[in-house]
Amino acid sequence: MVDYHAANQSYQYGPSSAGNGAGGGGSMGDYMAQEDDWDRDLLLDPAWEKQQRKTFTAWCNSHLRKAGTQIENIDEDFRDGLKLMLLLEVISGERLPKPERGKMRVHKINNVNKALDFIASKGVKLVSIGAEEIVDGNAKMTLGMIWTIILRFAIQDISVEETSAKEGLLLWCQRKTAPYKNVNVQNFHISWKDGLAFNALIHRHRPELIEYDKLRKDDPVTNLNNAFEVAEKYLDIPKMLDAEDIVNTARPDEKAIMTYVSSFYHAFSGAQKAETAANRICKVLAVNQENEHLMEDYEKLASDLLEWIRRTIPWLEDRVPQKTIQEMQQKLEDFRDYRRVHKPPKVQEKCQLEINFNTLQTKLRLSNRPAFMPSEGKMVSDINNGWQHLEQAEKGYEEWLLNEIRRLERLDHLAEKFRQKASIHEAWTDGKEAMLKHRDYETATLSDIKALIRKHEAFESDLAAHQDRVEQIAAIAQELNELDYYDSHNVNTRCQKICDQWDALGSLTHSRREALEKTEKQLEAIDQLHLEYAKRAAPFNNWMESAMEDLQDMFIVHTIEEIEGLISAHDQFKSTLPDADREREAILAIHKEAQRIAESNHIKLSGSNPYTTVTPQIINSKWEKVQQLVPKRDHALLEEQSKQQSNEHLRRQFASQANVVGPWIQTKMEHIRVGWEQLLTTIARTINEVENQILTRDAKGISQEQMQEFRASFNHFDKDHGGALGPEEFKACLISLGYDVENDRQGEAEFNRIMSLVDPNHSGLVTFQAFIDFMSRETTDTDTADQVIASFKVLAGDKNFITAEELRRELPPDQAEYCIARMAPYQGPDAVPGALDYKSFSTALYGESDL
Repeated sequence: MVDYHAANQSYQYGPSSAGNGAGGGGSMGDYMAQEDDWDRDLLLDPAWEKQQRKTFTAWCNSHLRKAGTQIENIDEDFRDGLKLMLLLEVISGERLPKPERGKMRVHKINNVNKALDFIASKGVKLVSIGAEEIVDGNAKMTLGMIWTIILRFAIQDISVEETSAKEGLLLWCQRKTAPYKNVNVQNFHISWKDGLAFNALIHRHRPELIEYDKLRKDDPVTNLNNAFEVAEKYLDIPKMLDAEDIVNTARPDEKAIMTYVSSFYHAFSGAQKAETAANRICKVLAVNQENEHLMEDYEKLASDLLEWIRRTIPWLEDRVPQKTIQEMQQKLEDFRDYRRVHKPPKVQEKCQLEINFNTLQTKLRLSNRPAFMPSEGKMVSDINNGWQHLEQAEKGYEEWLLNEIRRLERLDHLAEKFRQKASIHEAWTDGKEAMLKHRDYETATLSDIKALIRKHEAFESDLAAHQDRVEQIAAIAQELNELDYYDSHNVNTRCQKICDQWDALGSLTHSRREALEKTEKQLEAIDQLHLEYAKRAAPFNNWMESAMEDLQDMFIVHTIEEIEGLISAHDQFKSTLPDADREREAILAIHKEAQRIAESNHIKLSGSNPYTTVTPQIINSKWEKVQQLVPKRDHALLEEQSKQQSNEHLRRQFASQANVVGPWIQTKMEHIRVGWEQLLTTIARTINEVENQILTRDAKGISQEQMQEFRASFNHFDKDHGGALGPEEFKACLISLGYDVENDRQGEAEFNRIMSLVDPNHSGLVTFQAFIDFMSRETTDTDTADQVIASFKVLAGDKNFITAEELRRELPPDQAEYCIARMAPYQGPDAVPGALDYKSFSTALYGESDL
């Protein structure tokens, strides 16, 4: 060991581990060049020189005491170069050349030069500092040299977020003091005058040592002394500054402040390493938590969509018809709401689900996690199968609804026709049973009996005329039954009642005729004219009633043939009107003839014709009604004919065009709809692909310029625009980016290595995504399981396990609990109660086996 002490003092020591080591200093020369003018001019300030002397002396002694010595006067004690060389050995951990033992000036200059040469070997450019000036005790140059040593060995290696030296130290101070009120660190001079920044640094790392809330900004001396005393007592940082000097100086010395603050940085470097490790772990855990959240979202969205499909398919497969048109129209409206309102969002959900699945897989791949495998039955293919089943059930449902509505319209028309005819018949039969049961013939005169017989004959004629209406009513009821009319029970009940009543009328009519015929031989013939009138008036009256009923009958037609059939029938009816009019005139003539004979023979007629209730007034009134209804019927039929002709024209026009495009529509319409949905999905997937490329770029740390360069290079060699490069195209692309993959043996080996990465399946093609993945691995550094394990090891204090208490202390609450819930107990031989296995947890994050 080298003796650096004169005056019979010797110290045996070895390289200390407390120094910063001897790292490279490529940027130090530039930094020192910027400090030259400052060194020459600003040290002339006596206040600053005083601060530097105290600070630099304390800093040097904090290292020299490890070798069992110290200095008293900084510009005197380094003049022989011995303690200067000793200081450099302590702070660098390296041996310097053996010093010269002589006490002559030349020996001192040689020793100082050895020290200066060592400093220069560390990449430091010494400006205007020579050995002679140090040996001569030049205070300014000695302080400048010590400042150079401090910069190189205490400050230069400080780096925070890619900054270095002074900027890195300043950024570290700003980060640590940001949460504290009244602290705003912007520089290394006036920002520290009130002492709060020093106290904040200590409190941030050792809160138990400082009662920060009790400090006052208007008491800087107390604040500074408090920080200096606590740092010296508990942090082993010597007092390098005087509170009064700082407070009483307009602008404290920047070098002195930086030197003292750097001691805090190194004192808390262990905490800084722990914080860095914690930040890395938090980043990895955040990625995992986000991926798990995306997995949960996928599972929920898939479950909801499959459940909706499961509920909807039975509804679309239900072909049970409803009883009324209103109910079927409601089903049609519900179906159209489904197509218009309910289904489109589900189409979007299905598309979004595929996008989320692809995005999740991309995120997992980018973070070196295993691919996501959904729960059984919830794969994208399962959802596609369910969707196909849904669309199959949807086919034909609307057509079935429309057919059912047309069927119900037909039923409603028949039911209305039944009710109309039944009402007319029931009105006619009202009172007929009582009339047939009346025994008026028992007290009648002969003439009355004859009249009753004739009247009964007229009734029988009327009864026979109504037989056709009863048969029509029964036929309509039968048709309603065959078409499964929902109210068939009431229709059948009413029809049965009408038929039963009709049978009863027939039986009563027969019984009354027998009763009248028994007494007919005792009565005189009744006036033949009245009888003739009654016989002809009754059927004519019935004919007019039937005519009026037919003229007012409702009709529903769908084709031109049907309306033309109705017009033809109406025209045939109108052709019978002249004969009917002649019959009316003949019937009225009989009535007039009877009146004429009675008047001629002075016969006093007792009121109306005893054989019938159909008076000439009734006949004329009904005839006028028929005459009025005929043009109305003409108008209604012609209007419907015009409508059907228009419809027929439209149908023929439609049929003409449909015959041309119909086959094409029939085969292509479904493809168009499916194609549209596929187009929407393709667009969304394309957007997702671009977003994933952006995600890849951001996650891998690739800049926008790099991504543009990679894309331009790839597209340039993708001559056929197929989205993939062949081996030779890919090799040319790599060469354009600066890779040495020429045809020599080493270049060929390198190219084969790269091809095994970008084309592991040996397909002979390299996709853009594989190209970007390779370039991102080449240009960026990603988190790995080993890095996460190393970070946990820092938090655990180099132990092979970590405790829940340590996790809660070092990590945010939610991420600490996340780790605790998932870490398995540590089973190693050095395990303690509550020990957790962070290694298996870290490897599980990346889908790897336990290291």
